[in-house]
Amino acid sequence: MTPLLVVAVALVAPSGQVLMQRRPQEAMHGGLWEFPGGKLEAGETPREAAVREIKEELGLVIEPGDLHAVGFAEARLEATPDAGGQGAQASGRPIVILLHACTRWRGEARALEGAQIDWYRPEALAGLEMPPLDYPLAKALLRDLPGLASGI
Repeated sequence: MTPLLVVAVALVAPSGQVLMQRRPQEAMHGGLWEFPGGKLEAGETPREAAVREIKEELGLVIEPGDLHAVGFAEARLEATPDAGGQGAQASGRPIVILLHACTRWRGEARALEGAQIDWYRPEALAGLEMPPLDYPLAKALLRDLPGLASGI
């Protein structure tokens, strides 16, 4: 079974705070906080998908070259109602989330598709209610933050 590939972006402000997005209540994992992002579309690279998703979800412009690969998390999806007839939530389908960090963007972040956005200190991320795969991604981000601050 082909894995569902998803990109996520940790936007890190000069203050060190990280932008998180709350999922709409009616969505899978509704009401939980997550790194913004979404599914790769046919023919997209992960960086291209990240640029598109951040524009669609937050109204921000980021450049592919400003994305720093942080890590990934993987699991198998549990059986849930079919999301919009796409079959994306089929039982047992592997999912891989690729996390990138970004410290440069243009525009003001707005919650265009999520229920809410907010900025959090990195050490507060583990205390948020998040989908299961976001926890190891947050841990990987904490590990990489010193390098991000030095301009990697």
